[in-house]
Amino acid sequence: MGARWFRYPNARLAAEACAHNILAKLEDALSGRSLATLVLSGGEESGLLLEALARSRFAWQQVHLFWAEERAGIQREAGSHYRLAAECFIGPARVPARNVHRIRVELAPEVAASRYEQEIREFFGLEPGEFPRFDAVHRDLGADGHTAGLFPGDPLIGNRDGLASAVYLESLGEWRVTLLPGALLAAGHTVYLVAGAEKAPAVRAVFCDPYDPARHPAQMDSHHARSVCWFLDEAAARLLD
Repeated sequence: MGARWFRYPNARLAAEACAHNILAKLEDALSGRSLATLVLSGGEESGLLLEALARSRFAWQQVHLFWAEERAGIQREAGSHYRLAAECFIGPARVPARNVHRIRVELAPEVAASRYEQEIREFFGLEPGEFPRFDAVHRDLGADGHTAGLFPGDPLIGNRDGLASAVYLESLGEWRVTLLPGALLAAGHTVYLVAGAEKAPAVRAVFCDPYDPARHPAQMDSHHARSVCWFLDEAAARLLD
């Protein structure tokens, strides 16, 4: 199934539309069972999305939260994706603590990745070789084309075996823990929220350049994911016309 994209006048409207799309997928999931799963990401636009989700009167006690990636070692600092979610969404929406499956980045990166993979396997009751099917996954797109903790040129882009891994980014001098492609591509639904003119070239590359996920990791979704929707503001979509 190919990816669909939608354009909005500004980032806030794009975030609200993205939130409505996520909520619809979670409602679908809860129509047939007692719980649903949502994977969150970072990115400059994520605060707008988290605030939009928090404003909804959704049954968050039935939703379990996971993360696509996290910066290792700074769980309590400003750059933490978990901290942003806690302040903008988890607290205001009163998501139960038992439903929050954060990446334990206060541990060594490799240990944090192993613990995270183990927690996912136990939650979903996975057998060896099986992947979780998250109901909805929010993904970011960096101006350099990265998504989750998968950066252009990283060998992990071709990994279809594990669920999570630690990765060291020499260009940034930092460790991250990320979900791997097998886990991301098995999701029931994926959404991207992208805003800003600086990301327009990366958006165009995903949709218009020849398929080369080693250069444009988000291209994997358009070719292999079950369902993908992109929510773009005018600036991010400016090169798609």
